[in-house]
Amino acid sequence: MAAPIMQQPSFLLANLKADSVTKPLLQRCQELVKVIDDYPAKELHLIFPWLVETIFGSLDGVILGWNLRQLQARLNEFTIALEFLDPSGPMMKLVYKLQAEEYKYEVPVTFLPGPVKAAIQEGVLPDCPLFHNKLQFPLSGVTDSLTLVPYPFEYYMFFFAASLITPRSYPPGQHVSSSDSAYFVLVDTYLKYFLPTEGIVPPTPFSDARGTVAPPSPRSPSMPFTGYGAHSSSLLKRHITHQPSVNADLATQEIWRSETLLQVFVEMWLHHYSLEMYQKLQSPQVKLALLQYRLSISSSPTSSPVAPGYGTLHTYQELFSPSEEHVLVVRLLVKHLHAFSSSLRPEPASTAPSTHSHASPLEEFKRVVISRFVQQKLYVFLQHCFGHWPLDASFRAVLETWLSYIQPWRYTSEKTNPQTDGQNRSVPEKWSSFVQENLLLYTKLFQGFLNRAVRTDMVNAKNALMVFRVAKVFAQPNLPEMIQKGEQLFLEPEHVLHHRHSRIFLTPTHGGSFLSSRQPAEVDAVFKVKSHVYSLEGQDCQYTQMFGPEQRIAVLKLVQIMAQARQTAKRISDQSAEAAANQSFLSWFSTGSPDLNNTYAGTEPDETGECVRKTHEFLDRALDYLCQIFRLNVAQVSQLLANLASAEDELGGDRQLPDCIQGENGLILTDLGRKQMINGLRRFEIQYQGDPELQPIRSYENATLVRLLFRVASLLNQRFGAHMDALCSRTDFLGRLGRYYFAGAPAARSRRSPTTRRTAEGQRRPRLSLRTLASYRTLVSVLLLYLLGALLSFCLLSSTGLILVASLLYGLCMTALGDKQATQ
Repeated sequence: MAAPIMQQPSFLLANLKADSVTKPLLQRCQELVKVIDDYPAKELHLIFPWLVETIFGSLDGVILGWNLRQLQARLNEFTIALEFLDPSGPMMKLVYKLQAEEYKYEVPVTFLPGPVKAAIQEGVLPDCPLFHNKLQFPLSGVTDSLTLVPYPFEYYMFFFAASLITPRSYPPGQHVSSSDSAYFVLVDTYLKYFLPTEGIVPPTPFSDARGTVAPPSPRSPSMPFTGYGAHSSSLLKRHITHQPSVNADLATQEIWRSETLLQVFVEMWLHHYSLEMYQKLQSPQVKLALLQYRLSISSSPTSSPVAPGYGTLHTYQELFSPSEEHVLVVRLLVKHLHAFSSSLRPEPASTAPSTHSHASPLEEFKRVVISRFVQQKLYVFLQHCFGHWPLDASFRAVLETWLSYIQPWRYTSEKTNPQTDGQNRSVPEKWSSFVQENLLLYTKLFQGFLNRAVRTDMVNAKNALMVFRVAKVFAQPNLPEMIQKGEQLFLEPEHVLHHRHSRIFLTPTHGGSFLSSRQPAEVDAVFKVKSHVYSLEGQDCQYTQMFGPEQRIAVLKLVQIMAQARQTAKRISDQSAEAAANQSFLSWFSTGSPDLNNTYAGTEPDETGECVRKTHEFLDRALDYLCQIFRLNVAQVSQLLANLASAEDELGGDRQLPDCIQGENGLILTDLGRKQMINGLRRFEIQYQGDPELQPIRSYENATLVRLLFRVASLLNQRFGAHMDALCSRTDFLGRLGRYYFAGAPAARSRRSPTTRRTAEGQRRPRLSLRTLASYRTLVSVLLLYLLGALLSFCLLSSTGLILVASLLYGLCMTALGDKQATQ
């Protein structure tokens, strides 16, 4: 690499682009480290956008970049990428170097999440400081060409967060575990570094008394914004602005990175909603007015209610389906934020509310990080996933994200006695305020889960496990009581609240949010619960109690479906045990043709054996937990299980099939039958109904003999087919003997899955089948007979004749026994 003084910036960028194609990653990173150390910010400014795009890929998904989402620990590039992108690594050093010079870069608004993009294009500024004073308007005035001009740190984090949700065209066969990828590890590293649970955020090498970020430039008057943005929701920058630099500590100077990081992650990962959900999100001014109107505690003429339709963003929607990888990263964010928030130092009992304003900015951030930055968007994100995620086992990622959020006590640093069974550990009483202020994330999402659970196949062990997980979490001692107490507070008559707080009304001061967990002491739990519900669901929400009669009926319906699935799982387990017993070692030596239909059952591995036993266990324990949560009558549930068991014993044979009617071409499922199959209550006996001679070759058959004997049998059937038809059509003993030896003769058949009449007729024609002779057990049996003949001094021809005579006599006996049973 040439000396910095001799090389112009344009040549520097051109050389780096050329090296990115020809040189390996390790060598490129080494040269980039030298460039970042040697060149001034003025020259590095020109390569920064290209470098960020080279690492994280383009926003349109065409450029893959370093492919961090597919980079695994077993690859050499994994460690190289992590070291280069470390919070204290060379890339972040470049970011800080440019941040100190207050450079800005352009990001098209079209690559923002759909709701944010639509809001900005219609002149409504989202309530997030990330977008304030950073819009650049085109000279033509076309809103589709709007761009953001963030600072280097914001620009870097924006590309990093966007790379998770940008669709990529990965080569086939490269999909790997999300939790082991370099991207997942980097997210965890950034969260631990910029949102530390212990100590403070390490300072940047370019910190100064200004806080490293210059005052934003004035907003352009060409496009006035309304709705959002009247007050900044950034509490932390208020500390930086008003606190004298003499008393400013490192946390005050550096806390802006923590807030920026979280805002970028939340806006990029959680700001995707469907139309019906986004309609519920309204501007803070509208929420405040509606809350005043609903609680009837505002008597000021200047704060009259706003029309319900004002500010409703009814035109913003996005067809967005989060990936499983996306949800797993969101869960990682939720878990770390709980640990970050729980690391808040307890305040002395004598501390007055007024002293909160003098608290450390990092401690202040911990106090409000959940309620102010995450709660609303995560609630809508989860609600969207509950309503749009496929009804399969991949929903487990969404489920665990939800369960992680509603159990913040699992991520505290407090030392407790380890309990293998969470049922024995009570929820500490101090978390009752969290449960009340997040009531909808317990009750409304539980209702959403119930709606999903009744439509899934409970016989599947993975679906049964999800029901068990939810029931176990909600059955924790004290938690149902906390939820019920929160519902009672919300349903408290409003006139009571009016008398208790007629002289108090909370308004956001100095840019504060009324969703903040730091409320004046005079505002009690009733107001907090009501403000939470109305801010998320609007003033016209129809709240359904989790422990009310309507929800109780839904739970009983789920219990009935679980009980039916439990019996179905038991029946499948019994059938699997019988099938295993029939395939014992001694049966391998049995003579006769194997039943190819039964040996080609289409039962999946997940529905047999150990998985079915797990299903039975999960459903049993989930039923116990649901009885504890909703105080169901255990005797009634036990009676229900007993009734279902007796019904299963009484119903046999054809009555176990799904409900169907006889059509022209066979059985036709009814709507009830489809529901029974979806819920795993009944099913068809899946059997092969094609030509038995054309079934796949089994492991116990000789492939060469199967093909050879099929050709021989086909020639004989083609030549003597008419004689076989004539023989089998006779009604005397000789005709019955022919029907015994020639496969495909008409016989009684059980009701099975639908089949066409043409297929059934084709399988009934008499024909000779020699496939039995290709079975290894048949060959071994014949070999043993020949050995027995040799021991008795029979020659080969004599042994063959005796075997044929024995087969004929066996057929005569079986035909005669069949006639005797028919006459009886």
